[in-house]
Parts: sequence; C-alpha cells; structure tokens
Amino acid sequence: MENLYTHAADINALLERYGVRFGIYKNGTFKEQLFPFDPVPRILTAAEFDKIDKALQQRVTALNLFLYDIYHEKKIVKDGVIPPEFIYSSSGYLPVCEGVEPPKKISSHISGIDLVLSKTGDWVILEDNLRIPSGASYPLIARDICRTASPSTFRENAVADNRDYAQLLKKTMEHVNTGGLNVILTPGRYNAAFFEHSYLAERIGAVLVTNNELCVENDCVYLKSSVGKQRVGAVYRRTSDEYLDPLAFYEESVIGVPGLYRAYQKGNVAILNSPGNGVADDKGIYYFVPKMVEYYLGESCLSMNAPTYLPYYEEDRKYVLEHFDDLVIKDVAEAGGYGVVFGNSLTKVQKQDFLSAIKEEPRRFIAQEVIDFQDLDILDEDGITLIPRKADLRAFVLSGEDVTVWKSGLTRFSRNPDSFIVNSSQGGGFKDTWVLSR
Repeated sequence: MENLYTHAADINALLERYGVRFGIYKNGTFKEQLFPFDPVPRILTAAEFDKIDKALQQRVTALNLFLYDIYHEKKIVKDGVIPPEFIYSSSGYLPVCEGVEPPKKISSHISGIDLVLSKTGDWVILEDNLRIPSGASYPLIARDICRTASPSTFRENAVADNRDYAQLLKKTMEHVNTGGLNVILTPGRYNAAFFEHSYLAERIGAVLVTNNELCVENDCVYLKSSVGKQRVGAVYRRTSDEYLDPLAFYEESVIGVPGLYRAYQKGNVAILNSPGNGVADDKGIYYFVPKMVEYYLGESCLSMNAPTYLPYYEEDRKYVLEHFDDLVIKDVAEAGGYGVVFGNSLTKVQKQDFLSAIKEEPRRFIAQEVIDFQDLDILDEDGITLIPRKADLRAFVLSGEDVTVWKSGLTRFSRNPDSFIVNSSQGGGFKDTWVLSR
C-alpha cells in the first residue's frame, strides 16, 4: 500500500489530465476544480461489508416499496405510520406522479446512502439519496489509475474488484428498458457532475445525450442521429425533476425534453431514477425509514439512523429548543452540505433567529444528535505525514432484478481539521474504498 503513497502526486496529475473534476456555482459564476484524491484507502473487511450489504438491501427495498405505495394506495398513511400532511408538504412530493406505474415498480434504481462509522463502532445512516445521487465514477477511475501506478498493491492485497459497477448499472437499465437504446441524459457541459455523465456513458455503452438530441413522437422517445431516429427504452437522467420536461414541470426549462414525462406515464420509456423520488429522500422522511422497514417487510430495521428529532412534533420541538446547542440542525430542502448548522457554532443573535424559524416553520427542519464519527488518515500536503480527518461513505445500491450493494463506494473526507462537512462542494476530497474479498 505504501507504493500508492509514493505515487500520490502522479495519481492526482492523471486525474486532472483525465478531467476528473466537479463544478460548482458560486456568486453566479461556474467554476471547475479538481476533486482531490487521497491514496490511503478506506478498508472494509468482508464481514464488515456483509453487515452493510444486508442492512442497505433491506433499507432500499423498503424505500422502493414506500415510493410505490405513496403514489398509489397510500397504505402507510392510511394506517397512521406517517402523517399525511408530512407527505404532502414535502417539496419532493409531486402530485403529477400519482397513479403512474414505473417499469417493474422500481422507482429508485440507483440509491446513494451516506453512512458514517461512529466511535462506538456502529455504522450510522446520515442520508438517503434517491433522486440523482452522484459519485460512483470517482472511485472507479481512481482505482484504475492506482492499479496502473502500482499493480503490485492489488496483487498483494485481497481487494474486491470494483470494475463491475458498469455491468451492474447496465443490467439495472436493461431490466426496466421498455425496448430501445439506453441513454444518459445530461444537462450539459456546465453541470457539476458532467465528468461522471460522460464517463459512465462510455463505461456502460450508453449514448450520452443532451435534451436537443431527443424528441418525443406519439408518446415514444427517440434519439435523433445521422442514421435517423432510434427508439429509446431507458433514460438515466442526470437532470432534476423540475427541469426534466417543460410540459410537465417547470415550463421555462431549457434543458428538458418536451413530452418525456408523458411517454413515461404511458409506459413507453423508463426513467432512472423515477420523478417524484424526492418525497423519500426528504430529510424529514428519513426519520420514518426504520418504521417503513417494519411496516413493509415485517422485519426489524438493520440500519441505524442518527438520533433524530422532528420539530413538527410538539414534544420533539420542545426538546430541540431546549437542547439546541447540542444538536445539528438541517434544512430538509437543502443538499450538498448546505443548510447544515451546528447549534453551538452560532452567535446569540443567529441562534435566536434560528429558534424563531424553527417555531414558525417546524416542518422545514430536522435536528440530530452530533455523531462523533471516526477519523481516517489522509496524507498531508507533504505526501509523507498521515493526519486524521472526518470521513463518510456513500454506498451505491442498484435495484433491478436484484438489489445489489456495490463492493466499493465513495469515501469523502474533510480537508478542514475542525469540520464534519465532507462534501466536495464544501472543499472535501475523496479516497478509494477497499472491500476485502476474504
């Protein structure tokens, strides 16, 4: 493994050469930057991964059952497990999805589940990302480059091969394909994750398209090409719900495909992930996932949520107001590390403003106990010294004919020694995740 450390600069140079970047908009300006890679891998034993595997298969299965139920019979609401107003006030709930039958009844085909390892040794789920989770491409290409830089490292260590992600994704798309091409729909070059869109399209043999390369005729989707129109059977969209189709959602969208959603409603194309998934990865709905598992599967939940309080409930609201300094507060509509506030970091005035906001809009927030999760070692800028930094793990779960947890994942770390925020948009880096094969 030490061989990787000596090649750290070369590996990052190759990542930059291959365009392994992410983009962010700040102050109205689009900027691209390298996603810093650390060669010290996170290592999971086979037994440790087996526990994660079982827990996430169960969790994502329940979430898919919830998504189908909530847009159809709504049994979980009728039986009083989740309050109805909690569903319908979610910004991710889309009334236009009512009664729509997704191919094979799967809504979240690619799920990104964020976990941290607490200092007690327990894996804790922080978030479920079921809309358009990104990040699988980074450990994929990093592993390829590391294997090239130091082939002996992977000969000498029993590391599960992570190159099967492309095959898993392709099988997932084929499982729901309604007859036609697989395409990856990108908003374009200036999207934050454009590198991933193009990289995955190449790896799985799908066609990378922008909206103006697709058209809808007679409620079917076609690719416009030099050889004529070709039928599209599955669209792995990397465009947010509201911009996906100007006829169904935000009418001023210039990156959507007019008529795409109607084709989906008619069962003539699969969309991965399905529109309307935001109701399930709402940070408030997270609170109810263990109850979903018990309700839909009749099993005890194997995955552990962080202790969470919903100010929506009077008892929880009272607790949050009284223990504000000890909690982390999250705005349910935010993502990417934004809208996360540690109570003890605020000034007296900021705290009073926040408490007032919680009282006025209790549905807008959740509060969680601060999980003191484990540090992982990273190489300092000198490339020699190991220093500890907070790190999480985004596990990828693919739901097709089977529910499969990829034997790898995106480990993100904070480069700030005083920060728990690991997101790339907040300046974090990433490292490979090794799952040992024995």
